Amino acid sequence: MSPMDARHPSTVSDWDDTRRRARLRDTSLGHGWKTLRRTRVTLLRVAALLLAGLVVFAQYWKYDVAPEQARLARTEPAILPVAAPVDPQNWDTVVVDLVGLGGLDASDTATALPALRRMGMVWAIRYDNEGIDTKVIADLIVRAAELSGLRNVVLVGHSMGGVIALEVAEHIHRDSDRRLAGVILDCTPMDLNAVRPESRGRGEDMLRWMGWLPGARESRSLRLAVETYARRDRFLDRGDGPLGVKFGKLGEVLAEVLRDKIVSRDAASNGLIESQFTAIVAGGATDDLRTLAQPVADKPRPAIVFIRPRDASADRVVDVEYSHRVLIERSGGVDGTLLVVLARNTGHANPMQRPREYNTVIEQQILPFLQRYQQQVRSTMVAAPPR
Repeated sequence: MSPMDARHPSTVSDWDDTRRRARLRDTSLGHGWKTLRRTRVTLLRVAALLLAGLVVFAQYWKYDVAPEQARLARTEPAILPVAAPVDPQNWDTVVVDLVGLGGLDASDTATALPALRRMGMVWAIRYDNEGIDTKVIADLIVRAAELSGLRNVVLVGHSMGGVIALEVAEHIHRDSDRRLAGVILDCTPMDLNAVRPESRGRGEDMLRWMGWLPGARESRSLRLAVETYARRDRFLDRGDGPLGVKFGKLGEVLAEVLRDKIVSRDAASNGLIESQFTAIVAGGATDDLRTLAQPVADKPRPAIVFIRPRDASADRVVDVEYSHRVLIERSGGVDGTLLVVLARNTGHANPMQRPREYNTVIEQQILPFLQRYQQQVRSTMVAAPPR
């Protein structure tokens, strides 16, 4: 007789919920415990969850954070040559371009502005992906200018790059023998109040993430999530019906973020973006302007140029009218050194999207202003009696 013959098939009539519950109790975790059973079971479950979280965190650190830490440790700021001057008479001047928030390398921006060549040699700054040290950048510029025989320096900063440019300018003006001829600011926020609330909120959220999440400065997965969320208007359906996701558009956004922000070696790291935004939060631009408003040794004070859209609402990141007022207070007036350029059909620091408009204002307004200012400085220095 087969052993299977002694087993009877179960039928619906054999099902008993009371018997099932009793069986579950008899086979559940810790069923034999008599003392503090619920507490011990709860602690065991919490320990299992913590162990699972630790395993996930270890994988996150090993495959996401650690490789980026190793790569970023090898980065450093650098000067990249872009173009030679148009006029051989300007071989004594260098124009140095600094890119804004989220950017790493200003070469493409400087290349889009060939009008800068009419001032002198054109260089671009590539930031250190671990952060920003304006003294290091200033020393790089001064040392390269000395080796190249360049006496005069003009700094160009786009958006937040203008905040960095002002700090670098202070170091060059105060601590070197190079003459700072001018600082050109493109839609630069003079302090955090100049950043529009939406952009300010995103930046402050980022700083909070950086403060409490381990590895946030290097994490590529966090960067993917943040950059995708920032583009949510392209894939979220906010129509009359319930909120939905356009999965085709979401795929396009993910592919774009992966290509431009995650895989690309030209994208700024989380740590660099944190350093850039922190420079705005610090609000040292007005102090830098105060320093630049005073001559140092035999070097006159530099000219200050502010480029902004004629229509202030076209800049959705920076309140350019606020920055405009601050600059007038610090660098304007009858004896001031300020030129404000109201550019048509431009937005927030977008020379690569509007190269024609930017090159036009550089050639027609900024270059003549800098030339007149330099002539005025020379005539004042010649006319001044020796001390």
